Amino acid sequence: MPLTMKKLAEVFSHKDVGLTQGHRMCPGCGAPITVKLALMTAKAMGYEPIVAFATGCMEVSSTIYPYSAWSVPYIHNAFENVSATISGVETAYRALKKRGKISPDKKYAFFAFGGDGGTYDIGLQSLSGAIERGHKFVYILYDNEGYMNTGNQRSGSTPPGAETTTAPVGKEIPGKVQLKKNIVEIIAAHEDVYAAAVIIGDPMDFMSKIEKALQFDGPSFIASLSPCVRFWRIPENKTVEMTKLAVQTKYWPLYEVERGVYRITRKPSKFRPVIDFVKAQQRFRLLLKRPDADAIVQRIQDYVDKRWERLLALEQATKDKPSR
Repeated sequence: MPLTMKKLAEVFSHKDVGLTQGHRMCPGCGAPITVKLALMTAKAMGYEPIVAFATGCMEVSSTIYPYSAWSVPYIHNAFENVSATISGVETAYRALKKRGKISPDKKYAFFAFGGDGGTYDIGLQSLSGAIERGHKFVYILYDNEGYMNTGNQRSGSTPPGAETTTAPVGKEIPGKVQLKKNIVEIIAAHEDVYAAAVIIGDPMDFMSKIEKALQFDGPSFIASLSPCVRFWRIPENKTVEMTKLAVQTKYWPLYEVERGVYRITRKPSKFRPVIDFVKAQQRFRLLLKRPDADAIVQRIQDYVDKRWERLLALEQATKDKPSR
């Protein structure tokens, strides 16, 4: 069933889209919004969602024993193996369908969810293997840029200068010194895959990419910027606004890569400097007090500028090239 606004409105009119009320995520957290947008889109397209979830903030807060906020089939996995788990579920489904145990008319959407710790770092090998094998599933990263579930330790996603407990900003070091991993490009390099970046602040772009991911004949990967109000030190009513600011400053460009073909899906008519994104979060407050703050912020600015130019060049190079 194609995704239509009428169908979305029908699904969204129900309070339960797969993740119910009463979960214990922080007010304003971007993760449950990410989950609901994905599940709502799948249901609007006529799919029955099957969810595997890596250990992390969202998992522990939505499945505190003996309660669960999930009303769809759900499997909790260790930090590192959510992709392997959903691979097994998808394989079992194909086997049962082949043997006539499952109706061929019923559509299932196999979702794997993970935070940046379980995606950029601990779970990367499992994710890479599942994509290389070609399982048909949608991996959704809710990227809050740190190991927030265990107290804000730095991850491969943490940007330079952000305050974390394992790379604190002080006299000796300016917080994390390495650039954030480019996870979408890492996944896109697997070639036979659909990879995209989204924000909850642009739901139509988000849902359009979920629709493409579900229709893609193979593995798909969606990276969603999901601010953590607790450790980004932002007001709980600024989450959506923060994701929009990330796009406006080139910090989080919205684009997709379908089997090597690049397309930028949002091109702001005017960009803002990345310092606006930095100043909007108190996790950078100690960095901005350092004498080398300008140099560190300029490093981030240079990086996002060069990455944007690279994306433009890649899009142009494959603009008229059909998907393989």
